Amino acid sequence: MNVIPDAFIERMKELHGKQGVAWSEALPALITDCASRFGFTPEEPFSNLSYNFVLRAKRSDGKQVVLKSSFLKDELSREVSVLRAYKGRGAINVLDQDEGLGVALLEGAVPGTPLSTIEDDARATEIFCEVFSRLHVPAPIGSHYPSLKQHFVAIERYRERFSEVNIAAPLPASWVENAEECLAYLISTTSESFLLHGDLHHENILRQFEDQWVVIDPKGIIGDIHFDTIQYLLNYEDRGGDCEQVLRRRIAIMADRLSLDPQRIAMWGVARGVLEACWTLEHGGTDWQKGIEITERFAKCLA
Repeated sequence: MNVIPDAFIERMKELHGKQGVAWSEALPALITDCASRFGFTPEEPFSNLSYNFVLRAKRSDGKQVVLKSSFLKDELSREVSVLRAYKGRGAINVLDQDEGLGVALLEGAVPGTPLSTIEDDARATEIFCEVFSRLHVPAPIGSHYPSLKQHFVAIERYRERFSEVNIAAPLPASWVENAEECLAYLISTTSESFLLHGDLHHENILRQFEDQWVVIDPKGIIGDIHFDTIQYLLNYEDRGGDCEQVLRRRIAIMADRLSLDPQRIAMWGVARGVLEACWTLEHGGTDWQKGIEITERFAKCLA
């Protein structure tokens, strides 16, 4: 029997209300249907469920597979599209898909341990660079993926929100202005756009067999390749030193191994920190200072 964890159903209620609950409660029947259709035996769901339902499974030949189902069908379709574009370049393989049902059958990563298990930060960053170096493809013509300008639209919404009401804007004005200036410069000087992963961090890079690494869970964004370093730089940020030391060391490794411009990386980080603060405010949070601290760290790398 396919049992859906209560915590996941509650999470779907928080995100999508009654429709999310109804979708969650229909998952057992959907899993049974997919098992018959795609030829697998369901096992247990992953323990870290958040936005999607992700189930371990096994095919009759013993190969591990993963069934991923999403309430937001368009987002899953975009993820699958990126994985297919990255095929043969270090992404997990897509085995089957039904866009109408919002499901995808993916190759299982074996053993599937994340890059975060490599505690030597310099070595982990070198592995990141190896994955990064072969992953990206030029932006497809007539792409339906969002641009980096669209990805940062929350900063524009912040400006509009606090220009229309008679209350003080909470974020430091100088940092918002710096982020806007960085964005304008970076976007206008991007000479070649790529199909970016958009969420390329430690937990989305998994070990495949003995000496290979594959990526999962891409978001799909079009723009400057330097931006795809940022999410990695925001994770495990004090591993092997204080946050500023770790950030500088990682950027230096990336610049050396990937021939990237460290100044562009730092500028994207400045903008990304303010974006984090804007997202926090939009979701009703009050701890926007964490985003500004990100901005401040990256700004020091520009000096």
